[in-house]
Amino acid sequence: METYRVKGDTMITRGFRSIHSRLFLLFLTCMTVILILVSFLYYTRAISIIHSKISDIAEKNISQTAGLFDLMLEGYNSVTKSLNGNYELTRLLQENSGNLAVSVINERWITNIIGAAYYSRKEIVGIHIITNTGKVYSYEKQFAGVIDINYAQTDWYSKLKASSGNMVWLGMYDRSPINTLQQDQVFVFGRQLYDLTDYKSIGIIVIETDPTPITEALSNVSISPDSKVYITGVNDVVIASNGEQGDELPEFTELPMPTDEQAIIVDDKSDQLIVAAKTSLADWTIYGLTPKSDFNAEINQTRLYLIVVVLVLIVLSTVLASIVSRTIASPLKLLIREMKKVELGNFSGSVNVDSFDEINSLVSSFNRMVHRMDELIERIKVSSVSEKNAQLQALQSQVNPHFLYNTLDMIYWMLDEKGNEKLSRVILALSQMFRYSSNWEEASQTTLGQELEQIRHYLTIIESRLEGRVQTKIEVDEEWLEVVLPKVTIQPIIENAVKYGLEPMLGSPSKLLVSATQHHRELQIRITDNGMGMDEEILSQVRASLQMDPNSVLEPINRPRRGIGLHNVHARINMMFGGAYGVCIESKEGEGTTVIVVLPIPVSIYLKGGYGDEHPHRG
Repeated sequence: METYRVKGDTMITRGFRSIHSRLFLLFLTCMTVILILVSFLYYTRAISIIHSKISDIAEKNISQTAGLFDLMLEGYNSVTKSLNGNYELTRLLQENSGNLAVSVINERWITNIIGAAYYSRKEIVGIHIITNTGKVYSYEKQFAGVIDINYAQTDWYSKLKASSGNMVWLGMYDRSPINTLQQDQVFVFGRQLYDLTDYKSIGIIVIETDPTPITEALSNVSISPDSKVYITGVNDVVIASNGEQGDELPEFTELPMPTDEQAIIVDDKSDQLIVAAKTSLADWTIYGLTPKSDFNAEINQTRLYLIVVVLVLIVLSTVLASIVSRTIASPLKLLIREMKKVELGNFSGSVNVDSFDEINSLVSSFNRMVHRMDELIERIKVSSVSEKNAQLQALQSQVNPHFLYNTLDMIYWMLDEKGNEKLSRVILALSQMFRYSSNWEEASQTTLGQELEQIRHYLTIIESRLEGRVQTKIEVDEEWLEVVLPKVTIQPIIENAVKYGLEPMLGSPSKLLVSATQHHRELQIRITDNGMGMDEEILSQVRASLQMDPNSVLEPINRPRRGIGLHNVHARINMMFGGAYGVCIESKEGEGTTVIVVLPIPVSIYLKGGYGDEHPHRG
């Protein structure tokens, strides 16, 4: 931190006025405030969601459990109904035959009928029928036929005898209430057995089942390990629970009781979450009791986790704020330092940074600006030298060309007087070409029509020199004659075609064609010959020469001679119309060469010809 004195001992700090310090404090403050605010809102919302979700889960669980019990009890009820509605069973139970063989057969038939009901559900462990005459018929997995002889004095027998044909759900038993040797826990239910003909009581049916489906259904109500689940029947008698023997039972009379209007109750007003639901088939009430301390433990863990996360995020925010502020400030400092150098006239430096896109763009723009300024200064120097050289060359070339024109005209009339028409046409064509190439009043551009006119003069000279061995043809529509192009564009190309392509083939008919075709907004002028062509190596060298810097003053020593004219034409077209236009070449050895000059079609000619209407997609 830099300091300086003002008026004696007064110290003013400058460190916090820098962009680095201010950005650091701004980022850190904003991120810390946002973190604390988001954390508080998250914590409040999380607690609300936790309580709501737990209540919803508890309600859904107990609703599903009640539905499972209804399905289970309906299945058990159908088993007893199938036995009570079996006419053959009720007939055999009432038949008293003095014949021992008949009695044995009847007992076997009764056992078979009971066995069929036994195997209808896999959780059934025993089915017992006790007639009013004291006969007992049983079908069970083990210890079959061992019956408690004092069953008539038991509570479960009294409940079944007191019933009027409805299902009696006796509940859970630690061991079988009928078979004294069966020590496994069972769920017991039964009903009175009636003769449906005269509705007379025959006896009772007692069915024992494996309690695992019931205990599993009870576990579905549990939300936490400390949850207690109870099933109560009439007079709040506990039919089943997930607790251990000896656990203290709650006062069920003080718990909310579901009604027909409100089949499921969720109560979280006390120190525990209470859910209750009734089953539709049996007069059962299912209670689920979960201490809220179990939820608070999860909430406390969430709170502690959130505090740790916030502290870690604050530390990370501090580091991030420092990095971001430095990332922004450091490139700006470098940029300021380089700008001071530019102020002193040093344009050779550049700033290299890797920061945010905006800063990178700013630095890149600065580098380009400095580089452009350096280039402009250098160009001004070169232009000054070039301008002086051009002025010197202009002074040297200011010889009046009329002397040469008059001399050529004199030679033409002398040859015409002597009747040498062939040579006079050559002289006239040469005179016209010289006038055209030396007339630079309209700078260096011309029209395609004027250029083709001079090409016809040039072809006159070529045809005379080669004595008819070259057939030339120009096929260009009149609509393209006003297209602008640099002067002396086509003549160097034709010269190359004749010199390197056609002249070496003296014994063969030589043809040269100049044509023009439109391609979108471009005009392609094709100069095609059927000469010797070029091999791949020479063609590659010529194409490479077209890509060289057009501003280069010296020609490379190893450049193919035939590429000099093409390079000159290509460079002048680039300078006049841009890099999208120029010269390209196609050639195949022994078949000939085609040079394509690509020029832009002026908008006036393009619209006049109606191409914009025919091809609206072109542009």
